[in-house]
Amino acid sequence: MFAVIRLTGNVGVNKKIKDTLKMLGLKAANNCTVLPETPSYKGMIDKVKDYVTYGTISLEALTAMLEKRGRIEGDKKLTGEVLKSMGGYKDVKELANAIFEGKLKMNDTKLKRTFRLRPPKHGFKSTRKQYPKGDLGNRKEAISELIEKMV
Repeated sequence: MFAVIRLTGNVGVNKKIKDTLKMLGLKAANNCTVLPETPSYKGMIDKVKDYVTYGTISLEALTAMLEKRGRIEGDKKLTGEVLKSMGGYKDVKELANAIFEGKLKMNDTKLKRTFRLRPPKHGFKSTRKQYPKGDLGNRKEAISELIEKMV
């Protein structure tokens, strides 16, 4: 699964790129979304690579994001009652495991597919240069470290 985090705002962004970011669910800076690794999503991510950072998310990072930043419709936090109504999940770890293994899609749940993260502790290196000199582009497995800093 891919985790995609938007790093820049809307000022000066081409309309086609702005539309692609909106389709990915990344309407504002520091928004994150989790996507399956399909060719269509890879193409969309490649189109917006100068505005986002992305990589393969770990199960631990997905669990942390769901626990601390996961929301359902109405901007309500994930609680035990909500998890039971979503399919009888005992806790967030079980839900994260189902999403991570592909048994459950984010769109099939009451979950909002966009996570609103805060800026990372100690800031970004550069939002203009590609990873590893900056923060843009493909981080591969290092995306989980950035997510831990932003949750």
